[in-house]
Amino acid sequence: MELEEQIAEWRGYVRRRGAVQDTDAEELEDHLRNTVSDLVGSGLREDEAFLVAVKRMGSLDDLSREFAREHSGRLWKQLVLTEHDSAPAAVPLWQRDWVIMLVCAAIAAIAIKVPALFGYSLSEGDRGNFYERNYALFATAPLAVYFAWRRRLAPLALGGLIGLFALGVLGANAYPLGPNSQSTVLTAIHLVIALWLAVGLAYVAGDWLSDRKRMDFIRFTGEWFVYYVLISLGITVLAVITDGVFNAIGIRVGNFINEWMVPCSLLAAVVVAAWLVEAKQSVIENMAPVLTRVFTPLFTAVMLAFVVAVFWTKTGIDVDRDVLITFDVLLALVLGLLLYSISARDPLRPPGLFDRLQFALAVSALFIDMLVLAAITGRIEEWGTTPNKMAAFGENVILATNLAWTAWLLIEFIRGHTRFTRLEQWQTRYVGVYALWAWTVVLLFPPLFDFM
Repeated sequence: MELEEQIAEWRGYVRRRGAVQDTDAEELEDHLRNTVSDLVGSGLREDEAFLVAVKRMGSLDDLSREFAREHSGRLWKQLVLTEHDSAPAAVPLWQRDWVIMLVCAAIAAIAIKVPALFGYSLSEGDRGNFYERNYALFATAPLAVYFAWRRRLAPLALGGLIGLFALGVLGANAYPLGPNSQSTVLTAIHLVIALWLAVGLAYVAGDWLSDRKRMDFIRFTGEWFVYYVLISLGITVLAVITDGVFNAIGIRVGNFINEWMVPCSLLAAVVVAAWLVEAKQSVIENMAPVLTRVFTPLFTAVMLAFVVAVFWTKTGIDVDRDVLITFDVLLALVLGLLLYSISARDPLRPPGLFDRLQFALAVSALFIDMLVLAAITGRIEEWGTTPNKMAAFGENVILATNLAWTAWLLIEFIRGHTRFTRLEQWQTRYVGVYALWAWTVVLLFPPLFDFM
């Protein structure tokens, strides 16, 4: 392997460490190049000099300490400096990342209770489905504020972010949607997707055109999901224990738990989970490959078994609405797993068994998606169009397109006809299609279907 290819591989590894910014990566690369140059001057070949230079850099701990002392305001100082290494913080308390995180988490926890001042209560029923339609706003707005501060958004990007959230407020509240309206549920689901991708604009510091930064956001999303699920499980256990111990002494705290503890904690956890991902990048980076290598074979086995069963029994998918929803959830999980796998993979590693597993997963998911599309088309022909059916049809067409091209790029990569980066670019650029569809459902479906 040529020296430049080796350095490019090393650079990709360093930049995937969330604690290392682009400017720091460039500085580290200069250090590496200088070391290689010195070793070559001592008589080593370039490939030997590169290996020795990387070995000398080790796990970057020494260099990390050096950088941490120069940039003492960074969170990763806490991860690489020991107690004895730490110097007094030069950054004011109110500018520290964990303080901003706590403020944004507190805003999220308090904001969910503000509507109660105007007669909206979670325990007494969601009047006019207010919480259902606006939950995405409560969950994502504080997170957007956190990243806007952390990334120091430029005025133009900040204006775009505010505009997207204003559009979300309009889509959630401007239409006269009844409590049993299909559009209410569709708005609630798709607004989460639309606003999460709006958070992505803040995460990438407004540079949405960068494939690398969009891939970083995809990786962040998967890691955030892992942390959020773990925190949510902890909140559930805490709520059960709290209820049990207080009931043991005759104090009923069920209303407090349902009205305050659980909803406020779950909203605050959205920001806390994001902060943990950002703070622990060097740790969580090792979780991504592990999780994908555990679940990809399992999902592939299940999907292939289902495909074989369909051919064996020669039956299609039951057109029952709940069954179709189950399949859509399954396909969404498969796509998420593929995205997470792609984001965690070293793009310079040659194709292997795991890539073939991903190809099998994509092909089997595509086959199931086509069965689902056939079932939805049958329901539309028999019963006519509704918001739910058209939303499901559109989403499955979008998923089928993504899975089909993903499968093609994977087989081309496995055959050695293309680079893995083409697959990365396809996935990161296709994110815009999901955003466009989500906003279409939120803003256009209610009036198109007469708010039914």
